[in-house]
Amino acid sequence: MNYSECTINARNRIGKYCKACPECNGRACRNQIPGPGAKGIGDTAIRNYDKWKEIRVNMDTISENRPVDTSLELFGREFKYPFFAGPVGAVQMHYGDCYNDMTYNDLLVNACAKYGIAAFTGDGMDSEIMVAATKAIRHADGCGVPTVKPWNMDTIREKMDLINQSGAFAVAMDIDAAGLPFLRNFNPPAGSKTVEELREIIGMTKAPFIVKGVMTVKGALKAKKAGASAIVVSNHGGRVLDQCPATAEVLSDIAAAVDGSMKILVDGGIRSGADVFKALALGADAAIIARPFVTAVYGGGEEGVRSYIEKIGSELEDTMKMCGVSSLKEITADCISK
Repeated sequence: MNYSECTINARNRIGKYCKACPECNGRACRNQIPGPGAKGIGDTAIRNYDKWKEIRVNMDTISENRPVDTSLELFGREFKYPFFAGPVGAVQMHYGDCYNDMTYNDLLVNACAKYGIAAFTGDGMDSEIMVAATKAIRHADGCGVPTVKPWNMDTIREKMDLINQSGAFAVAMDIDAAGLPFLRNFNPPAGSKTVEELREIIGMTKAPFIVKGVMTVKGALKAKKAGASAIVVSNHGGRVLDQCPATAEVLSDIAAAVDGSMKILVDGGIRSGADVFKALALGADAAIIARPFVTAVYGGGEEGVRSYIEKIGSELEDTMKMCGVSSLKEITADCISK
């Protein structure tokens, strides 16, 4: 099975919001909330996608013909490729009832671990979601990143207990989820966190902590001050704020400000191995891809996940070969044109 076959299979299984497009660009599902679309007119999700396509890679085949190494080391783990599957929540509501959050996370975590990468797992109102996600990560020998919503502190503490028992190699909080309606209306109050609150949360964990949802240099430096080991440059796929910059537009400035003091990941509209290459050239250590993995799961289960990982990985390898680089550390700003 290849990923094109996955998209065809998924169209009859993935619900009424997502269209299982050949390449997810935010257009067919724009302004559909709940669902895979983005907030408002859908501008941010579309902009995320478009900005990666505006960046060009610089071909250079006057170079030594060396084997290409796509492997990434992150927090003591080695991965086959520098990209991960992103967290997705409310799967059944947004994408159809073939899966729920528990079954989706279980399949995705194990398939990603089997084929050389890791999955970030989603979170939600149902406490069993985190129970099942951390169980799947524990069974995958810690190869997964449980992602906690910015709940109130008592709820976060309960979830961190589960996460610490899972042996996860890292833990994340999608701080940008503060803009989701169910969190805005949560009681006790949930949502945005101060640097001091974030520092307290980071202190609850045994694993490196990733703050997901940073879109400014100021935000990156606040995450660093709180003690984060990494950040994800992310606008939550455009689902929390319309008229927001694309992640590709802010990544290089954030990377320059951080200057290697934290690991940097990026998501938002990354849809090919060439896009992953561009993200690394702009200063990221790795990329995260979310919604296409939903199509992979719904269209082909474990085999679908394998096919998508291999698709992105082979595209990355080909781009590296044609741009004259043989390792991730050789992918620098002069490999692209903006």
